[in-house]
This record gives sequence, C-alpha cells and structure tokens, in this order.
Amino acid sequence: MARASARHILVKTEEQCNNLKAEIENGASFSEIAQQHSLCPSGKQGGDLGEFGRGQMVQEFDTVVFSAPVGEVQGPVKTQFGYHLVEVTKRSD
Repeated sequence: MARASARHILVKTEEQCNNLKAEIENGASFSEIAQQHSLCPSGKQGGDLGEFGRGQMVQEFDTVVFSAPVGEVQGPVKTQFGYHLVEVTKRSD
C-alpha cells in the first residue's frame, strides 16, 4: 500500500495561500511560515503531518499527496477546511 509523508499550511483564503506560496518560492522557510500562519494544529510542528496511507486524508488532499512530485510545494488545494499549501516530503508506492 502506498504511504506518504507530507507537511502543509492551512489558511482561510486562496489569496493568503497564494501570498504564502510566493514567500516560500522566494526563500522563506516552509516550517516557519506554517508555525506563523497555519490554522491546523500541525503548524506547531512546521506543518508536519507524519506518515499516512492513501485514503486517510480528505480526497482533494489525498489526490495531491499521491501524485505531486516530492519536495515541490503544491497549492492552493481547496478542501472543506480551507486552502492548503502541500509539500510531499517522502512517498513509497
């Protein structure tokens, strides 16, 4: 069964998500941005969600995690919780 590790940043608006993505692309630390802005409790750990299997996260999130290149920030990804920036840190198929 496929497994992945990922980290994310959850915010309320697509605009904020795009702004934070631009900051990260310009050299800001994903972990620091997560600690400062993420609405998810995982933000305290730099957005780290640990390891999980396919189907354990909401579908929109799951689709990105199991298809996006490892180490590349993806988003905004809209879910029922808000807008996410997602970075797959490890994946095994």
